[in-house]
Amino acid sequence: MEEAKIKKITILSKIPRHAVQLTSAVLSNSYLYGFKNKTIYTGTLKHACVPFLNCYSCPSALFSCPIGAMQAIINSNGGFELNSLPYFVVGFLITIGCLVGRAACGWLCPFGFIQDLLGKITTKKFKGWEWLKYIKYIILILFVFILPMYLLDEYEMGAPSFCKYICPAGTLEGGLTLPLLQPDLRSQLGWLFTWKTSLLVLVLIGSIIIKRPFCRWICPIGAIYGPFNKISWLGLSIKKDECINCQACTKKCPVDLDVPNEVGSAECLQCTECVNVCPTKCLSHQFINGFNNKNTTKSESDLENQEVKK
Repeated sequence: MEEAKIKKITILSKIPRHAVQLTSAVLSNSYLYGFKNKTIYTGTLKHACVPFLNCYSCPSALFSCPIGAMQAIINSNGGFELNSLPYFVVGFLITIGCLVGRAACGWLCPFGFIQDLLGKITTKKFKGWEWLKYIKYIILILFVFILPMYLLDEYEMGAPSFCKYICPAGTLEGGLTLPLLQPDLRSQLGWLFTWKTSLLVLVLIGSIIIKRPFCRWICPIGAIYGPFNKISWLGLSIKKDECINCQACTKKCPVDLDVPNEVGSAECLQCTECVNVCPTKCLSHQFINGFNNKNTTKSESDLENQEVKK
């Protein structure tokens, strides 16, 4: 049983993560006819969501964004109503969270992939303040739920506030591409386009000097998945008594965690970068229930086996 588990961990840690990220970006945005025809795909696949940010308005997007879908359902009736709550989308995100936690952020998200690539540019990196990680929870509650529900226009309709005012992934995928494809839209661009473009540029430049700033501090999907890291079926763990505190894992972490103390936390992307560089192999990625995603030490049976071998 133990040997089978170790084999699974080894296979997972050897998968090229950036190749998976690139494949995810291509597969979720493979409607190339949208660029040719200068339109947005609205077919059957758009009724399904991907488990990461991917703008509905991108001409090549085949699926919906879960955050955009949640806001669309919430603001469809205007005001708070039980039938306007996004049960299906929330259920979908909870299922993903229970299965893999934030691994969806670390392995699948196209915008996370872009930040990873920018982070590889050699320059001095800044960690940022610890309290900034709580901003994404405020954004989730305020911009994804409260404002679309209560900030209504003259027609008693809410706006998808996160998509409209913040989402840099949406700006990159849809906000910039559609005006390029449809010249008529350019005359309608105003302060909101300027604001969102500026925010996108800020995030992209910030990604060069700060590891994944959007994922760490802004992304509402990260806020949803994060707490599931402790109970997800897929999880990271560490045998602290085997850790030599070499800091190789911390230096490699794409979100600047103190890995020996924060592995498997709500901020961990479960990317296995730390597992790959650990010289003592005290870190592991496990296909077991998430209640094992904790800092662990050798069990008594492990110690007994070692004594027998000696």
